[in-house]
Amino acid sequence: MLSGKTILVLGAQGLIGQAVVQHINEKKGRVIAADVTSDKAASNDVITEACDITSEAEVEHLLNQYPDIDGIVNCAYPRNSQYGTDALEVSSSSFNENVALQLGSCFNLLKYAAKHFKSQQKPLSVVLLSSVYGVKAPDFSIYEGTSMTMPVEYAAVKSGLIHLAKYFAKYINDSNFRVNCLSPGGIENGQPEAFLKAYKSKTLGHGMLSAKDICGSIAFLLSDEANYINGTNLTIDDGLTL
Repeated sequence: MLSGKTILVLGAQGLIGQAVVQHINEKKGRVIAADVTSDKAASNDVITEACDITSEAEVEHLLNQYPDIDGIVNCAYPRNSQYGTDALEVSSSSFNENVALQLGSCFNLLKYAAKHFKSQQKPLSVVLLSSVYGVKAPDFSIYEGTSMTMPVEYAAVKSGLIHLAKYFAKYINDSNFRVNCLSPGGIENGQPEAFLKAYKSKTLGHGMLSAKDICGSIAFLLSDEANYINGTNLTIDDGLTL
């Protein structure tokens, strides 16, 4: 599906990023795996780069290094140390910082991706990771009995990403520049059993997803099979939003 394509993956060392890199590799794509630090040796199929997505200069420099890229996946998840505080305890400065770190960095990425496309005039597909909580209000009942919550910044950012994708797709107004969102349900990552059980009861039976569960859809959006799918939001949630 991705044979012959070069895909830039940002946040490549995270839970989802690692799964995406592996999946693209399995689909015969060439990967540029970028994260804040780069401590892995490059191979024929995976090139590692250091890039802080919150740095406008670093994002611009990275894209300028690779004029031949065919796709970009943003798995980066920058946040400050107060992230995840109860909504009524979040300071405005912390809220603003997290929105800037996450939504602001995606804006910079899309801006330079659009400039990259206009200068190279080569088809480019960008995939952003939103969330079901960018589509619907949180179900706070599933967090009862745990120390977890659904961060208010998360909802603001993920809903903003969906519209940002639509904005840039329409602004560039070219079928060869595609920007789409993927909105997964919860990704399992060591959450308490009580939460996993409560979450599963809200789905059609599978419950939490693994990072691997969303990689096929990301690969599809990057591929030529998804030509003319533009500015859309694909939800993968085992029925959570039904």
